[in-house]
Amino acid sequence: MNDNEAILDFIRYLTNIKGYSENTIESYKNDLEEFSSFLATEKMARDMLHVRNERTAQNYVSYLSKKGLSSSSIHRKISSLSSFYGYLVKEELFKENYFLSLELPKEPKRLPKIIKEDEIKMLFEVCDLNNKLGYRNYCILGCLYGCGLRVSELCSMQIKDIDFIERTIHIHGKGMKDRMVIMYEDLAQSLKHYISTFRLELLYNSRQMDERTVFLNKNGTPLSRVGVRKILEHLVTLCGETYNISPHMLRHSFATALLNNGADMRSVQELLGHESLSTTQVYTHLSFEKIKESYKIAHPRAMRIDKKNVKK
Repeated sequence: MNDNEAILDFIRYLTNIKGYSENTIESYKNDLEEFSSFLATEKMARDMLHVRNERTAQNYVSYLSKKGLSSSSIHRKISSLSSFYGYLVKEELFKENYFLSLELPKEPKRLPKIIKEDEIKMLFEVCDLNNKLGYRNYCILGCLYGCGLRVSELCSMQIKDIDFIERTIHIHGKGMKDRMVIMYEDLAQSLKHYISTFRLELLYNSRQMDERTVFLNKNGTPLSRVGVRKILEHLVTLCGETYNISPHMLRHSFATALLNNGADMRSVQELLGHESLSTTQVYTHLSFEKIKESYKIAHPRAMRIDKKNVKK
């Protein structure tokens, strides 16, 4: 087995067993091919299946650092290689995963970017509910902010996944992990109206009347992730604002809003579809910032000290 065959075998595993998205798989493939090229250029090993010690792996980390890659990019690339060699070890094609315990540059702690509640309110308000695209956009916002969906989950959502009686949506999530999310009442009613009216108008443009994807573009075909991002950017412009926005920021805002208003972390973990609780815990930092603000405003001693520190 050569490098290309090993990579292809691993890609099949990620696709068929792990159920990763095309973008994620492409990222893994690029990371593995880059390491294969590094070995050939530097002549440190005959190929990826002949890496014999941790020193080669550590040298690759140094090589990536010298290229000027950010610490987060290096961590991601090494994670890809660790997953690849972990798979080879599991399949008994390799003895040891040398990428498990490397010294990596420290990643700066970055809190998820969120959108403020008043800004989110404005995004909903600028949607024209008398217009089929405006009404669709209103429902898209509701699903991203009200249900915490990933953009890929939003784009692949089918009509059959929605239970209007129970007000839930069956989400086919990352890594082939299904979960149920909850719709608030207005979102359920809005989605029901959109599907029975404006969606049919959009669908007629493509004449593909058997299409069951919920969110369609102006041509009546399934909305893409790029399309969703452009919609959000357009809504920000309509608000008269210039801040950057992404679908994932609404997912972050969803999680933060729940924790700020008393939801327990396990429930938020389930709603987000996080495999590990530690992934959800990052949002507690954002919640704690709000707690500190409340403390400064409400506690007599904190208020007194802050007033003394105010420059006259």
